Amino acid sequence: MQMIPKKTLTVEPHWQKELANCFTTIESLAEYLQLPALSTQNIEQHSKARRLFPMRVPRPFADLMEIGNWDDPLLKQVLPSSSEFITAKGFVDDPLEEQSNQQTGLIHKYKSRVLLILKGACAVNCRYCFRRHFPYKDNHLRKSDIDNIFHYIQKDTSLNEVILSGGDPLMANNKALQNIVEQLHTLDHIKRLRIHTRLPVVIPQRIDDGFLALLQHIQDRNKQLKVILVFHINHANEIGQALRQKCELLKAHGVLLLNQSVLLKNINDNEDTLCELSENLIDAGILPYYLHMFDPVKGASHFDVSRHKATTLIAEMIKRLPGFLVPKLVKEIPGQPGKTPIDLGLEP
Repeated sequence: MQMIPKKTLTVEPHWQKELANCFTTIESLAEYLQLPALSTQNIEQHSKARRLFPMRVPRPFADLMEIGNWDDPLLKQVLPSSSEFITAKGFVDDPLEEQSNQQTGLIHKYKSRVLLILKGACAVNCRYCFRRHFPYKDNHLRKSDIDNIFHYIQKDTSLNEVILSGGDPLMANNKALQNIVEQLHTLDHIKRLRIHTRLPVVIPQRIDDGFLALLQHIQDRNKQLKVILVFHINHANEIGQALRQKCELLKAHGVLLLNQSVLLKNINDNEDTLCELSENLIDAGILPYYLHMFDPVKGASHFDVSRHKATTLIAEMIKRLPGFLVPKLVKEIPGQPGKTPIDLGLEP
């Protein structure tokens, strides 16, 4: 009797399992990447920065880094550094003055849109994060808080867009996101749902069947509600094949894909790197949106790039790229009604 071999199915690792297996020490990540040994003293000096801001690096993101290279541009974004102890003038805990929000989990800075701090955690802890000191514990959303937020949105009919942020909003499970969407369906004046996330970049498996089913549900039920997903990608090497495949699925479900980057010293502050980023983004179906001047957050001054250099870089990009691939250079200034475009000074 001939036995028919059983077909084995390739099961994609669950994104939450990847979260549980993040690298949380310099030593473990250095061993995984086969990095040249540093002295014990150097490792200890840099590791102390984990007390200021915990280290968290998912394995799929580490797999995009170059083996054996301490200067890898992805590694430098997430590796704790003794430079975080530098005290620099003007670098503060709350650079965007967001921590005095009057309603738990809600930031209403701009006229037509509100931002929900849906989750305080991220899949990756970027060392330059402008919310690295944000009091997420004080903004933890209970059901009553979410009800109050949607009552607030319901009353203010000048609003037409809800932004899910964090932390990272996709740290919420699909059921929690479904509950948010169901409430949005009851608000006729809300036209757009915008999701700001880095999670699919560092763990592409987050775009799972359940999340795609939720997008399909939105398409089927509410033709008015447009879903926009804004990635946070700073370097072309962050756009791996797995992310490209997920982008195809997102676009097939009617999602508009945008990207915002942060200008970071010694990571993406040259025109070749920025041009390559824009080209790789559009190849993946993602439109470059913003290039942010660095927000002066305490503990990250070593990432700062001067305004003069920033404007010079954008001027070079304008020469080399079509206009739709040149991100808008902006700075967020507390109290302003929107992002502030930076004058490039190109007029004769």
